[in-house]
Amino acid sequence: DIKFDLASDDGTLCDIFNVWVEKSMYGKKYMGIQRSTFVINKDLKILNIWRNVKVKGHVEEVYNFIKNLG
Repeated sequence: DIKFDLASDDGTLCDIFNVWVEKSMYGKKYMGIQRSTFVINKDLKILNIWRNVKVKGHVEEVYNFIKNLG
């Protein structure tokens, strides 16, 4: 019942938002999606960006940001 669109796993959008990045695991380098959150208003203005998101506490942080927009 959310009232906004979510975009994920779209190669074009990954390029536009610069989230297709080189990553490393156990010394092996590979390309992957950087976990990020973007809040974008109806005029397509980016209001905030969180990069390298960690799950714990992130939902509350984004919720509080949106709640305080007014």
